[in-house]
Amino acid sequence: MASKQREREGRVPFFRSIQAKYALTYLLVVAAILIVLNTYPLLMAETMVFTSKESTLRRQALVISSTLAVSETLTREGVEQTMALLEEGQGTQVLVTDASGLVLYDSSTLDSRVGRYALTGEVAAALRGRDASRAEYRQGAIRTRAAVPILYHGMTLGAVYLYEYDTEQAEVLLSILSNLRYISIVICVVALVLVVLLSKTLTRNTVRLLSAIRHVREGEYSHRVESQGKDEMARLADEFNQLTHRLQTTEEARRRFVSDASHELKTPLASIRLLTDSILQNEPVDMATVREFVSDIGEEADRLTRISEHLLALTRLDAGEERPLEPVELGRVADKVAHLLTPVARRAQVELRCSLEPACALLATEDDVYQVAFNLMENAIKYNLPGGRVEVGVSRRGEKVALTVTDSGLGIPEEDLPRIFDRFYRVDKARSRAAGGTGLGLSIARDTARLHGGDITAGPNPAGRGTRFEVEFPALREGEGI
Repeated sequence: MASKQREREGRVPFFRSIQAKYALTYLLVVAAILIVLNTYPLLMAETMVFTSKESTLRRQALVISSTLAVSETLTREGVEQTMALLEEGQGTQVLVTDASGLVLYDSSTLDSRVGRYALTGEVAAALRGRDASRAEYRQGAIRTRAAVPILYHGMTLGAVYLYEYDTEQAEVLLSILSNLRYISIVICVVALVLVVLLSKTLTRNTVRLLSAIRHVREGEYSHRVESQGKDEMARLADEFNQLTHRLQTTEEARRRFVSDASHELKTPLASIRLLTDSILQNEPVDMATVREFVSDIGEEADRLTRISEHLLALTRLDAGEERPLEPVELGRVADKVAHLLTPVARRAQVELRCSLEPACALLATEDDVYQVAFNLMENAIKYNLPGGRVEVGVSRRGEKVALTVTDSGLGIPEEDLPRIFDRFYRVDKARSRAAGGTGLGLSIARDTARLHGGDITAGPNPAGRGTRFEVEFPALREGEGI
């Protein structure tokens, strides 16, 4: 139950968390370092001590051997006399054997081995004419052995065997080992504290990011992550904040769009409902009034149709549906739209002029280019004044082709220019409704232009009163679209 509760809350069990993995990784690294620290220096020290002791004992044995190698035979009395003249190393046992391994001299007074055979490996090697030495640590002492042959004109007369029992050097090695252990314990404690602190520090941003993702998943798009530092996690937090900002903006736009669309659809529906109630509830109603009401209902139905068509167009643009592109001549499309809107311009007492340059092609769909030109030119006519004019121009500008639509109407206030391409935004709401506008035409034109790599700008008419819209598209390159 506790595990399921943690899963629901988005918490990860500690031993599965990144913090635990970081901590385990650091601890393994520290453990490996401590193993090396507790083995390599001690092994090196042992090797140096053992090598030094073996070398020292071999030199001493060689001195004794060369002193004894003065006659063809070794006797117990001769060896004892010779050894009495030599200074024996303190703590070092000296054995001298004949060629058969029989001990002729033993410096030890506690357990003399004189008269017995020396059966050690080192003595056997020396009697075969080879130097032999060995050192080891055992039972709190360093035990070193060395044996060399006694040679007389190439003949082995016997062997000199030295044995050293050293506790002082052993204590030095033990103290080194003890110090290493104390150092290791201190390092372990410090490392454990550092591992906890570092793992928490390294995973703090991850935990914050995970918590922030949980908040966003629950719909709290305004939640932000406080990024610290300049590492990859900080950059990831910045990217997350930018993503949530975009999600928040998109969500606000979606809610505003739904609200505006509902409002726009509700207005004609309410008018239709009011008109039908007026017909049904007022009896008797003369035929002329009925026709007037039905005509109004038809106009509201047409308005609903236009809004629905525009909403569908925006949905297709937002979905980014891919359609086959083809070379489209911008001037030909603009001329086609002008011919279609000429009757509308005449009824509105607006003069429509066109100045269309040839060879202004772009890669798009003809329907999309037609939609952009139609929306701009229709708006220029609808929101103009009687006796006004609309000038339409198509031109080539280097790697761009441009469509300009300039009217001589009332114009757009400067403070409204940044928002005229927002969905459902109207500068003059009363006049827009009277003209049958939905507040979506310019938004559709801009999104369509951007879909094909272009853009729309709006500003005042340079020649006087009115507004100028300009659309630029990438021009068709040679060989493109074929």
